[in-house]
Amino acid sequence: MTTTHPRAERAARARAAEFQLTADGIDGVVFGWVDNAGLTRVKSVPLAQLEQAAEYGVGSVPCFDVTLVDDSLTTAPSSTGPVGDLRLVPDLDRLTPLAAQPGWAWAPADRYTQDGKPHPGCQRAFARQVTEAIERRGLSIRAGIEIEWVVADAAGAPATVAPAFGMTRFVEHSDYLRAVLRALTTQGLTVLQLHPEYAAGQFEVSVAAEGPVEAADTAMLVRHTIRAVSARHGLRVSYAPVFSEGSIGNGGHLHLSLWREGRNLGHGGPGRHGLHPEAEQFLAGVLAELPALLALGAPSVASYLRLVPSHFAGAYRCWGLENREAALRLIAGSAAGQANAELKCFDATANPYLAIGGALAAGLAGLDAGLPLPPETPSDPATLGGAERLPASLPEAIDAYEKSAVLREALGPELFETVLAVRRAEAELFAMHTGAEVIEAVRWRY
Repeated sequence: MTTTHPRAERAARARAAEFQLTADGIDGVVFGWVDNAGLTRVKSVPLAQLEQAAEYGVGSVPCFDVTLVDDSLTTAPSSTGPVGDLRLVPDLDRLTPLAAQPGWAWAPADRYTQDGKPHPGCQRAFARQVTEAIERRGLSIRAGIEIEWVVADAAGAPATVAPAFGMTRFVEHSDYLRAVLRALTTQGLTVLQLHPEYAAGQFEVSVAAEGPVEAADTAMLVRHTIRAVSARHGLRVSYAPVFSEGSIGNGGHLHLSLWREGRNLGHGGPGRHGLHPEAEQFLAGVLAELPALLALGAPSVASYLRLVPSHFAGAYRCWGLENREAALRLIAGSAAGQANAELKCFDATANPYLAIGGALAAGLAGLDAGLPLPPETPSDPATLGGAERLPASLPEAIDAYEKSAVLREALGPELFETVLAVRRAEAELFAMHTGAEVIEAVRWRY
């Protein structure tokens, strides 16, 4: 579990890290965080300034809490506009030399107020707080986020139109994919799969499960690394939900498993498909809040161009064993440690800390209420009468989010309201745009 450290300890750890980074040829360190629009923002310091940055943080403008995908600003009750400052404090536990950006290292950052208190709008702190609430119940979570992306040539066209999952596509880009694999492995990540996906130019990578905050950190690092490797190969990358109108989109599928005392509660239990009672209640909580969770996990107007039936996006509020059209896919796995649940309706416009933290808060509410898991959907819900569609637009998801007492309490008033303000403003920003115009506007923002 990632933890925070007092200032003096952070400074001492930074001094120790500086020696190794110097030996590794590192000149500067990038500090990253993700805003409520799902965009990664960064500041960097020369290596010689790492100790001071670790001890006191680096200044960061608070207006990024209310910044939209096009870098315009909205307002929220707690936002101060151009007034004030925050401090970005790097998490040295995740300090990583970047294999595809020689001379640079990276660390995720927590955001603090000027007087050293956690910023109430810090999404990473939110994910940590929910994780700690679950741990106080004697439980733990293993999580991972699949990364899908479209690789394009310099002109912006998909770099391959070879068949989905096809060897031809793999051969055409084997040097590129090898570079991606090497970079991720060099950075200490355990790659589980790397393969061509369905849409033109689309690939996917998955890495080993970790704690929730660590999984969100890793999702950031993986995306940065793929982008850097792509640039070195003269390629462009898009993680946007839909690259071209009508095609299968890029997901950001969230995988979760609930554990107690080293036992995976998704395996070997008395419930359906081996679920233990606590796992059933947790998943029931996620399903109960799923329409509202889309405001965190599928948060852009473009998300709903992907979230359509029969596109492997999980457009229906249901669950099923290995059902890739259900929003919540249960994966039994071939061993106890592999059993998990996959939220297929989430995508890469999500802030990963908000997406994971929100899902955990919903699951925790299910545990607290002892919610029963509804009947399983064993086939494509699009073929069944009465199957419940998830919100089909961002305004519908916003409405569900605004009514969610679970998310309002979990996020706290400041973070809940700033997320709401950004969602409303982006819905208004694109209200008069066609689907094609939305895709064009966000294709290279993510």
